[in-house]
Formats: sequence, C-alpha cells, structure tokens
Amino acid sequence: MDVVVFVMVVIFTAIVLRSIRIVKEYDRAVVFRLGRVIGVKGPGIILLWPIIDTMTKVSLRVITVEIQPQDVITKDNVTIKISAVVYFKVVDPVKSVVNVNDYYYAIEQLAQTTLRSVCGQAELDKLLSEREKMNSEIQEILDKHSDEWGVKVTLVELKQIDLPQDMQRAMARQAEAERDRRAKVISAEGEYQAAQKLREAAEIISQYPQALQLRYLQTLNEISAKNNTTTILPIPLDLLSAIGKKQ
Repeated sequence: MDVVVFVMVVIFTAIVLRSIRIVKEYDRAVVFRLGRVIGVKGPGIILLWPIIDTMTKVSLRVITVEIQPQDVITKDNVTIKISAVVYFKVVDPVKSVVNVNDYYYAIEQLAQTTLRSVCGQAELDKLLSEREKMNSEIQEILDKHSDEWGVKVTLVELKQIDLPQDMQRAMARQAEAERDRRAKVISAEGEYQAAQKLREAAEIISQYPQALQLRYLQTLNEISAKNNTTTILPIPLDLLSAIGKKQ
C-alpha cells in the first residue's frame, strides 16, 4: 500500500512540475488546448493541463534582420549591390504563430524582394541622395504586408550601396568637374565685385582730386615701412602736366 501511495505521489509531482511553465518578461506564451488557441499568457508562472495543453513562446523584443547584398538594376540601367537592415517586433503573438509558419524567415524574404523592387524603380542619384525617403518607402511596404502576421516593422535602413568601378570613376570625374566649375564661378564673381569697387573708387576720386593725392601719400607710407634701399621722390602730377603744356 505504501508503495502505491509513493508511486501516486511521484506521478502527481511529475504532472504538477510538467504543468508549471515560466515565461520571461520579454516573452509571451500562446497556449493551445486540444489544438485550439485559448489565449496568450505570461510573463511569470503559468499552469498548463498535461497532455491537452501545449504552448509556443514568442519573443516581443526588437529583432534585427540583415539583408544580404542584392543585385539591383536601377531605373537608369546601372547595376549595383544594395544591403539593408530591418528592425521589427511581434505585436500580436497569436497572429505570429497561427498566420505564418516562420515570421522571421517571412520578413527576411519579403524584405529582399521589396528592396529589389523599390530600388529598381529609382534612379541612382535618388538612391544616393534620398536614402531617408527610400527607407520610409520600404518600411511602409513591409509594415503593410506584415500586419497580418502580427509583426510591426519599426525601421529600415539602407546599409551599403556598392557601385561598379567604372561608375565610381565616372562619378569622381563628375565631382571634380563640378568643383572646378564652382571655383571658376567664385573667381569670376570676385573679379566682378572687385571691378565694381574700383569703378566706385574712380568715381569718388574724379569728384575729389585730393583723394588721389592722399592715396598716393598712403602708398608712399606703406613702401617706406618696409626694409629696403629704394628712394622715392614724389612729384606732383600738376607739375608734370604743366611741363607737358610748355613743350
């Protein structure tokens, strides 16, 4: 009799221990009873009926998926390789278990096809200059399709865009030509502004001849400040003009 009781106690203890589950704070347990979903439990300690209850744990943390480089032909017929990173998390554990076999794999494949589709409809200049816009467009498409899987795509970032060597050399020549153009424009604008200032100065001197004499004396002062052996004798311009008239 004692042996029977002991065996029953052991069996009961094993059943109780098997029925106890611990769900972590960042996990949720989708519980099935006889194959049907009865709800989501956790976090903490939960009890399951032996044999008739089963559960599937689902993590609610943000998951990162790195999209391997994809060969893409842009709208202007340039072949490039683009890699990206997708951040998502489960917001509905039941849908993530019931509606899709493997939501991680599904998101990864959907991200690859969407990346090729969206980037293939854009020109190379747009991909390089409007990354934020491309990221938002890809995220919107992924989030729309993954909603029925109980998954929320929080962020998409284009990680790297690899260009062919000949395209890199062409873009380098284009950038160099653009810098030369800007340098010439800036130089021309400087000459134009200097000419305007000289014209204004000439107009002032023509109205006030004394200003020319003051400028002449200022120049002599600047020359004499330097250490040199040059001797300068200022001759009034009126004197030279008078000599010319006498001749």
